[in-house]
Amino acid sequence: MASVSGDLLEAPGAVLAGSLQNATATFACVVRAKVDRAPMIVFTERHASAVPACKASLSVTVDTGAHWIAHASRLAMTEPRGPVHLDIPADVAGRSAIPLATSCRPDPLPYPDARALDAAAGMLSRASRPLLLAGLHCRSAAAAQWLRAFAEALPAPLLTTVRAKGSLPDPHPLTLGVLGHSGVDERLLGRADLVVAIGVDTHEPVPASCWSTGPVLGFGPPQALDDRVLEVQVVGDVGAIMEELAPRLRDVRRADWDVADLDRLRRESSARAAGAGLSARVVRIAREATPPGTIATVDAGSHFACVATSWQAIAPREFLTTSGSPSGGFALPAALAAHLVHPDRRVVCFTDAAGLAAAAGELETATRLDAPIVVVVLRDAASSGPDAVGLARSFGMTADTADGESQFDEALGRTLRAGGPALIAVTP
Repeated sequence: MASVSGDLLEAPGAVLAGSLQNATATFACVVRAKVDRAPMIVFTERHASAVPACKASLSVTVDTGAHWIAHASRLAMTEPRGPVHLDIPADVAGRSAIPLATSCRPDPLPYPDARALDAAAGMLSRASRPLLLAGLHCRSAAAAQWLRAFAEALPAPLLTTVRAKGSLPDPHPLTLGVLGHSGVDERLLGRADLVVAIGVDTHEPVPASCWSTGPVLGFGPPQALDDRVLEVQVVGDVGAIMEELAPRLRDVRRADWDVADLDRLRRESSARAAGAGLSARVVRIAREATPPGTIATVDAGSHFACVATSWQAIAPREFLTTSGSPSGGFALPAALAAHLVHPDRRVVCFTDAAGLAAAAGELETATRLDAPIVVVVLRDAASSGPDAVGLARSFGMTADTADGESQFDEALGRTLRAGGPALIAVTP
């Protein structure tokens, strides 16, 4: 919850982890926050030793409290973003800190180098069919606006990583789907003569073919692509880079993609998602029944691909998932964090039996907060796990089963009209 709230707010989330004695689960969440580039501060009491995966572990006294708290906030938000550990003993936590005038915000990224921008503009001017790949550093509102303008100006098709889904709205005709799940990636790469990686982070799972089939131009923060060999890399904020490129590309010829071919690939990708079975149809029903701005969260698992391809996101951070953890237990805490950050918006949590078992206690939290979260448990015929409906009802949550899309549609309608938290278990 702390890492997701930090990711949504562009400010560090905070978690009080106590003494971290036997806190394996806490360590796992800290590692996940590091992989997801989520700014977070981990507070402990009398645990001065380093916490795994944190950018730093700092011990706080009354004299140094203001300084180290400000430093921790800056460090968590400095690229590459991630968790920072602060140890504050109980006898210190209750005392007044000595005031200190200092900044809690990170220094801005370096402004894009003019020679690198000229080289990037030269590559784009020589390319007939550039293919855009958008990553997690495109998820700010400013970056998303420039990404849309950049894609339309070329014009060029775009694939997103799962973390960047919605940076260019999924219904947009230039959006060809999620990288690795669209079904048309290889054909696009085979036809492209330049790959433009925009804000793709080194922690995001990207097929190796994206870096090996042709020349690659990369935009992003200093650490985003530091272990990949690129022909040209422009370092800086992705929005600022595209803004600076705009006048350099004013008189460049338009890309030579076959519009009919792109439309055919897009329709093929949509048809592939539509044919993914009951789970895909359930996701589409949920998307059509919920208002604009609804946030979806999803666990890793057998149903992840169909949720990622079937849910239509129209803005950044409307689709929340994790980059590097195959384990479950992410979706429900992420849904709670999304509710706390955006209490006026609907949240739909897609999970499976394993994901629900890993975060079952959070059903009580959702009920206590009366959070408008719909938990959709996608079960396989042979899946084992807790009785999802019985578990939800034991915490006082409304719960239903659905054996098909019509039953799911009815149960979802009742849930949306009621307005509170609810669980719907879907079985084939």
